[in-house]
Amino acid sequence: MDVSRFSNRYSVRCLTPDDIADIYELCSQNPLYYHHCPPFVTEQSIADDMQALPPRKTLSDKYYVGYYDGEKLVAVMDFILGYPNPETAFIGFFMTDVSVQGRGVGSEIIDNLCSYLKTCGLTGVRLGWVKGNPQAKHFWHKNGFTETGVTCSPGPYTVVVAHRDLEKS
Repeated sequence: MDVSRFSNRYSVRCLTPDDIADIYELCSQNPLYYHHCPPFVTEQSIADDMQALPPRKTLSDKYYVGYYDGEKLVAVMDFILGYPNPETAFIGFFMTDVSVQGRGVGSEIIDNLCSYLKTCGLTGVRLGWVKGNPQAKHFWHKNGFTETGVTCSPGPYTVVVAHRDLEKS
């Protein structure tokens, strides 16, 4: 998987523990997300997320990536290849910097990613948003994701699982 091809506009690279301070700066400016999905971000929670995996996946399947406009980190994504099945990718986390929100940047990133994944032979992308977060629901619906009917409760909130069919994109 060539993460540099995840975007036509931004440079994309895998993030490392050396990037945690920049990731924290981006994430901490988005309190609404953590209102719906507590607890509030910490540098330790970012380090933990960089290692977190779903069942039957390894770190070789995980891409914790940053999208850069020059030197500025404008988005962060946790991406798992081949989950929950070999033909599907999973976005575990996606957040844009407040400076680019509401300007189509997030949608452009998702569209570019889905176009690239389709060329790699994947047929779908799956993700989840916290039930009751109207901004997240609106964003993912606008970007072609529909609820699967599956929910889960990994914390003090319920996650709505959604899917985008790449064969129809």
